[in-house]
Amino acid sequence: MAVGLALVVLAAGGFLAWRMLRPAGPPILRAGEAVIDANHRPGLTVFRFAPDPAILVLDFTDLEQQGLMLDRVAAFVEKAGLPKDRLLNTADLDAAIRAGGDTVATYYYGHDYSAADLARFFALAKREAIHLDAQEIWLRRLLRRLGWLRPGAVGALLSIPRVGPGIDAKARATILHHELSHGFYFTDAGYRRFVAHFWHATLTPAERAGFRRFLGSEGYDTHIPLLMMNETQAYLMFTPDPRFFRAAVAGLSEAEAVRLRASFRAGMPKGWLEQTLAHPPAVLASK
Repeated sequence: MAVGLALVVLAAGGFLAWRMLRPAGPPILRAGEAVIDANHRPGLTVFRFAPDPAILVLDFTDLEQQGLMLDRVAAFVEKAGLPKDRLLNTADLDAAIRAGGDTVATYYYGHDYSAADLARFFALAKREAIHLDAQEIWLRRLLRRLGWLRPGAVGALLSIPRVGPGIDAKARATILHHELSHGFYFTDAGYRRFVAHFWHATLTPAERAGFRRFLGSEGYDTHIPLLMMNETQAYLMFTPDPRFFRAAVAGLSEAEAVRLRASFRAGMPKGWLEQTLAHPPAVLASK
């Protein structure tokens, strides 16, 4: 989840603290949305999402640690203006982050990747002999443990930062809710078909162009159609904090956004994500 708002981030974290995770890694806990959002355990916490066990959520202590593990993946999978057929080395990644006016911490506020994208990333890293950071090596070990680096694996890796500098409680809850919708998109083929139909048959060309402009302004590669569809459903339907998304940023009036949301809700496949629209998490309503 990118963000173009003035959320000031002063997140700090050190390699020494990270090394404490390396020997065996944390256990994988099973939990729903409210429990994950309320997590205050020290260090990185790994959750398997209870309603959909193919979704894994990495709950980082801060934005810095999140970025150290996942920023290179973000550059490869979905950042605009960067190669999609090779990986950036560390120096080029640092330069790309700075060129966009970002830091390791602010490159993304939440991440979401399919098992297939992660497998491609690590296959290229091996083929190109890319030097991986300690955090990336730890992630590779976790994915191997899950079997996600094998062909045909189905899974979604999501990440969120803990409440801290630049991230308040409402922002954390919103980032989690947004990312979970991506998880459903990656793991449920029926939902992907529905989102594609909504994009092509419900949105007008002008509305699609409006979402592309917004997503492009957030740094997403607008030449990747599936990325545009996936991010549109997440921002339109599952991003309740207006600091992250408002109808106007996609060129929509409030009335147009209400109409589109109603149409989306009416045709959406049944399941745990659809149920969050009828019964939104209390943690979001209370913040």
